[in-house]
Amino acid sequence: MKGLLLFIQFISAAMLIVAVLMHTAKGEGLGGIGASAKLFGTPRGMEEGLDKITWGLTIIFLAISLLLAYLKV
Repeated sequence: MKGLLLFIQFISAAMLIVAVLMHTAKGEGLGGIGASAKLFGTPRGMEEGLDKITWGLTIIFLAISLLLAYLKV
């Protein structure tokens, strides 16, 4: 049981990292140094879908983290 939860947590963490990195830059940030922040644009519909995926993965990751903390892995 704990092994399965740890596996799901690892997979959700990796997918969450990828989902966050796929978001477009809202501001210049570090991308403004090389003027690459505004180079690539995505349609707004894709960004909204990516937001939903990111929130879903966040909820899964946090729920499993709390469950594992309760089980004291």
